[in-house]
Amino acid sequence: MRGMDVNSTSPQIVLGTMDFGTRVAPDEAFAILDSFVGGGGVWLDTANCYSFWGDPSGVGGASERVIGAWLRARPGARDAVKIATKVRQNPLVPRSWPQSAEGLSAPAVRVGVEESLGRLGVDHVDLLWAHAEDRAVPLEETVGAFGELVTKGAALRVGAANHAAWRVERARSLAREQGVEPWTALQLRHSLVQPRPLTPLAEGGHRLLADEDLDFAQSEGLAVWSYSSLMWGSYVRADKPLPQTYDHPGTTRVLSVLDDVADELAATRNQVVLAWLMHRGIDPIVGVSRVEQVEEALAARHVRLGDEHLARFAEAR
Repeated sequence: MRGMDVNSTSPQIVLGTMDFGTRVAPDEAFAILDSFVGGGGVWLDTANCYSFWGDPSGVGGASERVIGAWLRARPGARDAVKIATKVRQNPLVPRSWPQSAEGLSAPAVRVGVEESLGRLGVDHVDLLWAHAEDRAVPLEETVGAFGELVTKGAALRVGAANHAAWRVERARSLAREQGVEPWTALQLRHSLVQPRPLTPLAEGGHRLLADEDLDFAQSEGLAVWSYSSLMWGSYVRADKPLPQTYDHPGTTRVLSVLDDVADELAATRNQVVLAWLMHRGIDPIVGVSRVEQVEEALAARHVRLGDEHLARFAEAR
């Protein structure tokens, strides 16, 4: 059982909006958002740093601005969606990252959220993430700042992305001591295929979901969101091969089973992967650049994996 959750009782597809306003033009982003909400989607995931690496300004904010413009253009849309954003990584000096990343000090968190709310044009976000650890700041300070924002109503819930499980548990203990809202959600990288054990990821800042994270979350009733859920299109696009660290026999086995199960269920590879994640109690974040991709992802909610399918995947992994 998942207990306290930032979602409903069952896992959902989360719309990843990282490329909105940079790789995805605003008009296409509007169409994607319309399709997502029209198909029953609820959660939008963004961050104040999206996407500084692809923006001529060298700083983040484009994604939040596009969502804000969409909300203004769609009266009533704010009531139909829930918005999650993140603070920690936005560069304070253009093109100077990670050197000038804002961090998680109390002043940085307050300013970051205030600016996010301004770009989004809302008075609160439904979930605020600490985007990554900041070991330069006492955890007590970060926990207090997040709790203060919940008390003030600027965030309804708070969570930790890319954090070690022990740090999250320590933060939850500190929140109890301070009498403030604790982190109740985890966001980590996870998908059906797995990299070779003990090999570093090429993507800086990414942290993989480990079995202990899932065990911890289920024990404590925490929500779990996964990013890079579809491996940037690598399940379905020959021009986007999996990173080299995924080149091992386990991946070959998993992809073979994936093809068989997709055929048996008349589903796409991506839909089966998303269904597998949701079956594990995980809310997969799906980044898209076209409306058809939204429709495909939302249809994964109707893919029913049986015990036999799950056993085959478990054996292959």
